Amino acid sequence: MEPTRMVDVSGKPVTAREAAAKGVVRMKPETLALMKEGKTPKGDVLATAQVAGFMAAKQTSSLIPMCHPLILDEVKVEFGFTEESVEITAAVKCSGRTGVEMEALTAVAVSALTIYDMCKAIDQTMRIDSIRLVSKSGGKSGTVVLE
Repeated sequence: MEPTRMVDVSGKPVTAREAAAKGVVRMKPETLALMKEGKTPKGDVLATAQVAGFMAAKQTSSLIPMCHPLILDEVKVEFGFTEESVEITAAVKCSGRTGVEMEALTAVAVSALTIYDMCKAIDQTMRIDSIRLVSKSGGKSGTVVLE
């Protein structure tokens, strides 16, 4: 069995890399209303979840053992709403030798976990769903759109 190791990316060219990911937190309509109004016991859920997403993207290599540390050029975390859910979208950009898919996925996951943490006292029925990569570009495989 070959030992586990990080992939050697030193021979790859530096290119512009982008990735976007999405996820959903499902909850009661009353919980969503409180969140949107900023009236949850723990404060401004969306602002906190957005900052958590930024921080998570920057710390991905500390959380996922085989990820390379990257200098990120941009991280966006945005929210959309239905009657019973928050959709989280994260977009990450960098110039590097490896992609930023894991950073985008991590930003979504930690944003969702932050929403869950900040609302769990008022809604025990919440569910985190459908965390997925929706697009990536740059590098050898070019542009891939999954959604």
